[in-house]
Amino acid sequence: MAKDKLDILGRLFNEIGVELVHIAGGNPDRIFLYVEIGDRWISPNVFRDEGHQIRNLDGSEALSDLLWEAWYAESDEGGIKRWSIMEYEIKDGKLDITFHYPEEVDVEIIDDERRQTALRARFGDKPVVYPPIPEGAFELKP
Repeated sequence: MAKDKLDILGRLFNEIGVELVHIAGGNPDRIFLYVEIGDRWISPNVFRDEGHQIRNLDGSEALSDLLWEAWYAESDEGGIKRWSIMEYEIKDGKLDITFHYPEEVDVEIIDDERRQTALRARFGDKPVVYPPIPEGAFELKP
């Protein structure tokens, strides 16, 4: 059964990579995916290192579906817990995936600093360019 799970996760992590390359416009290098996930919610962020800056790219429904499938492939049975944060990086033709678990971080507490800390750890102080606010959106002010 463990081999089946590894086969499933290996396929899913490959499909996630293919979708990330699609999102990044076909460039398979210097892509970073930061995902926080919990019961009934997901927050994926896709970033591409452009050398002088980091660009936050819009994700896709396909990416979210693959992430959900990978998360649910992890069972909370038998002492194995589902991850809360996944950091997935493609750099210099190599894949690096890091997981953080509920006992390490409580993602139910909203904290944008976790994502910023992960970005600084990989890219230093490079500026991050976010997509423009969609037309029709509004900004809440205190």
